Amino acid sequence: MQRGVLYGVLAGALWGTVFVVPRQLAEFSPLLLSAGRYVMYGLVSLAALLPMLRRVWPRLTRADLVALVKLALVGNVLYYLFLASAIHLVGIAPASLIVGVLPVTVTLLGRRDHGAVPLSRLVLPLAMIAAGIVCINVDVFTASEAGGASVLTRIAGIGCAVGALVCWTWFAVANARYLQRNAHFGGNEWSVLWGVVTGALGGVLWLGILVVPSHWMQDTVAAGRWTTFWQLNLVLAIGASWLGNGLWNAAAKRLPLTLSGQMIAFETLFALLYGFIYDHRLPRGLEIAAIVLLVAGVSWSVRQHSGGPADTAHGDGIVPDGDLPRIGNASRLAQRDVETTRSSRTTAA
Repeated sequence: MQRGVLYGVLAGALWGTVFVVPRQLAEFSPLLLSAGRYVMYGLVSLAALLPMLRRVWPRLTRADLVALVKLALVGNVLYYLFLASAIHLVGIAPASLIVGVLPVTVTLLGRRDHGAVPLSRLVLPLAMIAAGIVCINVDVFTASEAGGASVLTRIAGIGCAVGALVCWTWFAVANARYLQRNAHFGGNEWSVLWGVVTGALGGVLWLGILVVPSHWMQDTVAAGRWTTFWQLNLVLAIGASWLGNGLWNAAAKRLPLTLSGQMIAFETLFALLYGFIYDHRLPRGLEIAAIVLLVAGVSWSVRQHSGGPADTAHGDGIVPDGDLPRIGNASRLAQRDVETTRSSRTTAA
C-alpha cells in the first residue's frame, strides 16, 4: 500500500501545476486552454501507444472504449474547462479550495466499496480535512486574490469550481472501480489509451473552435504568446496528464476508494504551494493552518487503512512493471507483462 500512497502524492504534485497555467495564459479562453492541452496530450499518448499497440489492441473491448470516452470527456475535457474558467474568474486559491473537497466527496461515495474502512474510523481524519478547507475558505474571502471581482463574477467562478468538483468526483470513483474490476490493463496502458481518446475529443473541440468566427472564442493575442501557449500545454500534456494520470492509475489499483480519494488532497496542497511561488509571497496564518490540517488528516487516514487486506485486494502487483508511464523498451517488457497478467489470472481463478 505504501507504493500506492507514494504514487498518489506524486500525481497530486503534478496535477497541482494545472492550477497555475491558466493564470500564466490569462488572455486565452478556457475553451482554447482545454482543447490545446488535450490535443497535446493525445499526441504524447499516441507516441506512447505505438510501441505497445500490438499487445494492447487485442485486449481492448467495446466496453473499454465506452468507459474511456466517458472518463475522458468528464474527467479531462469538462473538468479542465470548468477549472480553467474558475481560475480565470476567481483565482487559484478559491478554485483549489473547492476542488479540495474531493477527499470528502470521493470518500463518501466509496464508503461501500470493497476494502473501505468504516466511516466511524474516518470521522476524525475527515473532520481535520474539513477544518483545513474551512480555514482556506475563511482566508480566501477575507484576503482574496479575486478581491476586485464583482459578485456575479464570483458566483460564476464558484459555480465553475463546483462543476469541476462534480466532474472529478465522478471520474475518481468510476475510474477506480473500473480498474479494480478489469485487471487486463496495467496503469500505464490504461493511461495511454485514455490519453489517446482524450486527444481525439480535444481535436474535435479544436475543430469546433476553428469553424466559428475567431472573435467569438478568443481576442487577438501576440504571436509570441501562441508559442508560450503550446509550450505550456506540452508541459501539462507530458507532466500533469500523461505521467500524472499514469501515477494515479497505479495508485487507484492499490488503494481502496476511501483512501485514494483522500490522496487528492495533495493536489490542493501543491496547487496552493505553486500559487504562493507564482505570487511571490509566503502563506498567511490561516493558509498554514489549512495545510497542516490537510496533511495531518490524510496521514491519519493512511494509518487507519494500513495493515489490512486492502493492501492487496485492490490490484497491488497485477502488473507491477507496467504501472508507471514509459516510452520505449516496449518489446523488452511485452513478454514480461503478458506472463505477469497470465499468472495473475491463473491465481484469481
